[in-house]
Amino acid sequence: MSIQLKDIQLPVQREMMDFEKTFRKSMVSNVKLLDKIMSYIIKRKGKQMRPLFVFLTAGMTGQINESTHRGAALIELLHTASLVHDDVVDDAHYRRGFFSINALWKNKIAVLVGDFLLSRGLLLALKNNDFDLLKIVSNAVQQMSEGELLQMEKARKLDITEELYYEVIRQKTASLISSCCQVGASSSGSTQLEVDKMGQFGTKVGMAFQIKDDLFDYDNAAIGKSTGIDIREKKLTLPLIFALQQSTKSEVSRIKKLISSSEKNPKNVKIVVSFVEEKGGIDYAYKVMNRYLYESLEILETYPETPYRKALEQLVQFTIVRKK
Repeated sequence: MSIQLKDIQLPVQREMMDFEKTFRKSMVSNVKLLDKIMSYIIKRKGKQMRPLFVFLTAGMTGQINESTHRGAALIELLHTASLVHDDVVDDAHYRRGFFSINALWKNKIAVLVGDFLLSRGLLLALKNNDFDLLKIVSNAVQQMSEGELLQMEKARKLDITEELYYEVIRQKTASLISSCCQVGASSSGSTQLEVDKMGQFGTKVGMAFQIKDDLFDYDNAAIGKSTGIDIREKKLTLPLIFALQQSTKSEVSRIKKLISSSEKNPKNVKIVVSFVEEKGGIDYAYKVMNRYLYESLEILETYPETPYRKALEQLVQFTIVRKK
C-alpha cells in the first residue's frame, strides 16, 4: 500500500490547519497588487512538506508551541521567496502546473515579490525574538545561494566531481530540509546537541531527496519532469558523473561534446541516457540514495517510538517513492 501524505500528517493535522492561517496572515499587504499576488501564491501551494518536517520534528523532540508555528511560517516564506527568484533566474514560466509569478507579472515585479517575502520572514522572526530560528534559516538561505552558484560555475566546464556534486546538493537542497528539522527541534526546547542531530537527519533526507529528483532525468515515465532536462542544461548529476568515472578519456570527450550540443540536438540526450544506463550510473545513484535513506532512519531509531517518529519515518519514505 502506498504512503499517502494525508496519513503522514495525522499526528499534526490540527497544527497544519493552523499553519495555513498563520502563513496567510504573514503574507497580507496593504498594496493591492501584492495582496493579489500573495493570494495567487497561496492558491498554488505545493505539498507543504517543509512545515510538516518542522511540526513532526518538534513533536518528536519536545513540544509543539507558538515558536514552532512561527518557525514553520518563516521557513515557508523564505522558501517561497527562493522559488520566485529561481523562476526569474531560470526564465521558467510554470511551477506546479501554474504560471510562474514572472510569467504573469514579469521579472521586475517577481523579484520585488521575492524580496517582500524575504522581508516578511525576517520581520516575523525579529518581532518575536526568534533569533535562534532566524540564524538557522538564514544560514540555509546562504548555503542554497552558494550551492546554485557553484553548480552554475561548474556546469560551464562540465568538470564536476562526485565529491563536489555532494557538496552542491548538500547546499542547494539538503540545507533547507536540514533547517526545517533544526527549527522544529530548537523551537521545542531541545539542546543544541539534539538540534545538530536533527540537522544531520534533515541533511541525509535532503541528499536522498535530490538524488531521487536527479534520477527523474533518466526516467521516461516520470511525472512532472521531462527526461533530459538536466542534460540539456549541462548539469552533471550523480548518474552521469559515475558513468563518466567508468569511461575512457575518449568516451568522456565524446559524451561531453554530446552534452554541450544537446540543447540544439535532442537526439544527443537519448545517446547520453543510454550511455549512463550501460555504465551503471542509474543503479549506482539508487544505491547512494538508499544509503542516505537508511542513515536518516537510523537517526530516528534513537528516539522513542511515538506517532511523530512513525510519521517522520513515513515522510522519509515518501520523499523517495514520490512520482514527481
